[in-house]
Parts: sequence; C-alpha cells; structure tokens
Amino acid sequence: MGQFQIEAAPQTDTSREEMPQPATTRHPAYAHHFLDAPGSAQLHFRHADGGRQGPIPAPPLRTAQSARSPRPSRTRKRRAPALARAHCRPVLDSWRRPPPINPGRRWRQQQPRSPCTEGSLAPGPLLASEMAGEITETGELYSPYVGLVYMFNLIVGTGALTMPKAFATAGWLVSLVLLVFLSFMSFVTTTFVMEAMAAANAQLRWKRMESHKEEDEDDSSSASDSDVLVQDNYERAEKRPILSVQRRGSSNLFEITDRVEMGQMASMFFNKVGVNLFYVCIIVYLYGDLAIYATAVPLSLMQVTCTTSNDSCGVEADIKYNDTDRCWGPIRRVDAYRIYLAIFTLLLGPFTFFDVQKTKYLQILTSLMRWIAFAIMIVLALIRIGHGKGEGHPPLADLAGIRNLFGVCVYSFMCQHSLPSLLTPVSSKRHLTRLVLLDYVLVLAFYGLLSFTAIFCFRSDRLLDMYTLTFAHCDVVSQAAVRLFLGLFPVFTISTNFPIIAVTLRNNWKTLFHREGGTYPWVVDRVVFPTITLLPPVLVAFCTHDLESLVGITGAYAGTGIQYIIPAFLVYLCRKHAELDFGPGAVNKHRSPFRHTFWVGFVLLWAFSCLLFVTANIILSETKL
Repeated sequence: MGQFQIEAAPQTDTSREEMPQPATTRHPAYAHHFLDAPGSAQLHFRHADGGRQGPIPAPPLRTAQSARSPRPSRTRKRRAPALARAHCRPVLDSWRRPPPINPGRRWRQQQPRSPCTEGSLAPGPLLASEMAGEITETGELYSPYVGLVYMFNLIVGTGALTMPKAFATAGWLVSLVLLVFLSFMSFVTTTFVMEAMAAANAQLRWKRMESHKEEDEDDSSSASDSDVLVQDNYERAEKRPILSVQRRGSSNLFEITDRVEMGQMASMFFNKVGVNLFYVCIIVYLYGDLAIYATAVPLSLMQVTCTTSNDSCGVEADIKYNDTDRCWGPIRRVDAYRIYLAIFTLLLGPFTFFDVQKTKYLQILTSLMRWIAFAIMIVLALIRIGHGKGEGHPPLADLAGIRNLFGVCVYSFMCQHSLPSLLTPVSSKRHLTRLVLLDYVLVLAFYGLLSFTAIFCFRSDRLLDMYTLTFAHCDVVSQAAVRLFLGLFPVFTISTNFPIIAVTLRNNWKTLFHREGGTYPWVVDRVVFPTITLLPPVLVAFCTHDLESLVGITGAYAGTGIQYIIPAFLVYLCRKHAELDFGPGAVNKHRSPFRHTFWVGFVLLWAFSCLLFVTANIILSETKL
C-alpha cells in the first residue's frame, strides 16, 4: 500500500498497452492538467516499491453515439476503509479536481481532516433542557405564529411578578423609559443571536459538503483503470460542480435547519478563554435562577399560611408584618419560611441527582395556570381603578430604585440562551425578524399593562415583592378560592422548573471541567456535581428572602452577560469567520438589521456602563447603611 509517485515516461516505452488519448479535445476545466502538445511526455504512476503502472488516462471523447449508448454493467468492489484509502491516494491528484477560483484564506490553510474526528462535536451543557454544547434534534416543526406564542410564553416568566414593585420604587416615568429602551436593546441582541445561528449552520453545512466531496474523490481514486470506469468517473465529474465557490453561493447555505445551541456556537467562534467565560456566565445566571426559585416558593407559602388569631384571610390591608412576628404559636414567620425552604429542598433537591425534563402536558398545565393568574390580576386591578378605588400615586422618578429596576427588566426580557431551541423548529423563517419584533412589542405592551395597573391601583407600601401576594388582601379579593389560587400560583409553576434548571446547571459544571477523552469517577459525577449545584442557592435562600434584590442582582450581572455581552461578541466573531470562510461577498439571509459594527460597540458600551452603575450604586447604598 505504498504511495504513488509520478514520473515522465519516454516516448519509446511500449511495455504496456496504453489507452488512446485525444490530443486536442479536453474538458475546459481540466485542460491545464494535461500535456496537449504532440510528442510530449506522458505521466505514469509508479508505486513506492518500484512497480510501474500505466499512464494517467485522459477522459475519453463524448460523442452523440456514446451519450446515447447504455452504460455497461459492472460490479464495484467493496469500498476500502478510509484509513486504508488514504495510503492509496496518488501524490498528485489535482487532475481529478481543479483548484478553486479565488480560494479563501481558510481554504489555503486547511489541513487534511482525520476520518475519526470529522464532524465530531464536543459535549456541552443543557440549556432549556437541551444540550447547549452540541447539535440537537430540531424537533417537530411548527408555524411562525405558534413560534410567536412560544417565544412570548418564554419571555414572560417569574421576572414579570417582581416588575410592579420595581416600577413603584423607581417612578413611573423613569420605569417606562427604561422598559422601552431595554426592550429595544434585547431585540437588538436577539437579532445578533439569530445571525450567529445562521452563520453556525452555514459552517456546519459547508463541512458536510466538503466531507461528501472528499468521499466522492476517494471513490474515484479507488476505481480501476478500465475504459468503463474512466468513462463513468468522467461523467460523474461533469455532473458535479467544478468549482467549490459555486456551492458557497448556495441560497440555502445560511438557512437555520440545525439546532446549534449557544455552547456549540461559543466553541465555534470563541477561543478557549472565551468558552470558559461563557460557561462561567451561564453558571452564575443559573445559580441566580435557582436562588430566586428557592426563595419564591417558601415566601409564597409563608405569606398564605401565616395567619393571626384575628386575621382569617391572610395579609390585611394596613398590617405590616416583620420576620419576628408570630406565625403559628411560638413559630415566627422567618422560622416558617425556613421550614418551607427545608421541605422544598427535601422534595425537589433529589431530582438534581438524576436527569429530568418537563413533559409536554406539564408545560401546557403550567402555561395555562400562568396566563389565568396574569389575566385575573390585570382584570381585578382595572376593576378597582374603574370603581375609583385606586390608591397608587407613584412618583415620576426616584434614582434610588433604578438599580433594581434595571436588573428586573433585564431578567424579564431574558430569552437569548433559549433562542436556538425556540426558533429552529419554525417552519417558515422568511419573516423571522419581523416575527421576533412583533413578539417584543406584545411583551412590552403586556409588561406595561401589568405594571401600570399595579402601581396606580395599590400604594407602594402595599405592593409586595411577589405581585401575586398583593391579592391576598381581603379587601382586594373577596373569594377565598381566588386568593388561594393567586397566592399559591408561583408554588406550582416554579416547582416544576426548579429540577430542570438544577439539572441544567449540573451539566454546565460537567462541561466546564470536561477534558476530551476523560470521564468522571462515579462519586464526582453523581455526588459532587449535584451537591455543588444544590447547596449554594439553598444557602442564599436561607439567608435572605428579599426577592426583588435577588432578581435585580441576577439580571444586572449574569443577565447583562448573557443578554448583551455574549451576543455582541458572538455576532462580531461569526462575521469575521464567515468572511474568511465564504468570502466578503457571502450574504447571511438572517443577518441582523443592525449590521453595522457601531451597534456591536454600542451594546458592549451600554453593558459595561450598566455594570459600573449597578456596582457603584450597591457600594454607595451599603456605605450609607
């Protein structure tokens, strides 16, 4: 199995019968690879062991008669393994395929790929119960309007329940301006992620095309030198596109068909340091998520169940409770909160040690409960305002509340990390950007309606961190069943999400410390990683139940990284990669409307400015205390 060498044969060599070769007619794409001058030397193969083969055959003439004649039947030999075929390739094989016109820098620097690593992808973490570091199944397709509903349902979550309190603290005018601006910034970065998804799909599609091309070339190199096989190889070469640039210009190259999660996009476009920072940011965000969930459920249960002897329906209008107030006999309210936290941890914590996912019917149930709760709260607030019972008189602006308002708004518009799972199954992506814009307009209108009805209906001191608990007042809702449903609504919805987020965080930890070819011991895999996933958020929830601050800090720091910094760097680097891979003329059909580099710089400047402002605000607040 030695390599082939090529040498020039003298004209008098007649030891082997040579195939007739046309002297003047050549395929135009291969003309410069043959010696057309009469009397010129022919090229012969020679094995490394010295055995000589026949001359390189030229493609035979295609005449009208040969084109009409049926192809002779033949039996192909079984294809040799890839590694074996690699040793049989001739040293000079450009006669089968001409070099591309204007090859890009990546093409010139491309090294031969190993058959065992072609198309392999590094393992990645789970995001939205999917592997964020690898290509996952697209799933069942759905229409753009169904995708609009799914995206709306994804964005509107727990953060919306803390927004009314943040609005009342910061003032209605400042809140409105900041909400609109942050909605616009989130839409900009969402289009950045969509462009990066299309660029990642183009790279993966290009790799598959190149892989198929190499396999076709390997097949032609293993064929015999008979006239029939030469004729067949030549016909296949004519049918195949001659220049790879023609494939680069395919209109479907940037189509989003593979679900490439953000972890895989980070590994494609970031360096090693950038990938590690990406996972650190995701981990911090998920820790904040778990801490918020672990706080919201016990807090709701405490507010609903802790009653006094003369209070038969929960929290009264003019009563302000402290953590040291009695709940049941000698049990204080803070003790009841921690008891519920312990029960919550014991019931849901063990799921961290296993793999769980939310079923379709559970998703439908929790979504239905959420929208019923939101509709009840908005209608009840509008009825109170219509009857002249509105007590809210929010200020225009209060700079002291901007810090929490910023974090809450960023957290409430968080969807970038789940866009691949959400947008890839959309059947028609022709107007995908307009669809996303419509979704953001609807979400913005919903947040405005929910928050403004709340701040003009209730006084600021009556609005609780969890907006649903405000309706536990007897003078607000007279029906006990409605009060109980609104008070316990976060318990059901958040409890179903906690195990999924915990498993997601655990898998991100595994990915961060993963080394290629290595495996974790059983104790590390099944005990250590679940433990470091579960303990920190539970300890945070044990120390504080200030839900508004938890949401604000999570959104201000980890949320800024995921919503602004990571999408900005992703789109900037994916544009650089696309220009190197496909040339400056390649057009991404899903490119962002904010395609100028100015927008990338503006997003990064806004993100770092917000981080500095929030940090300075926290330091000054702690100093005053």
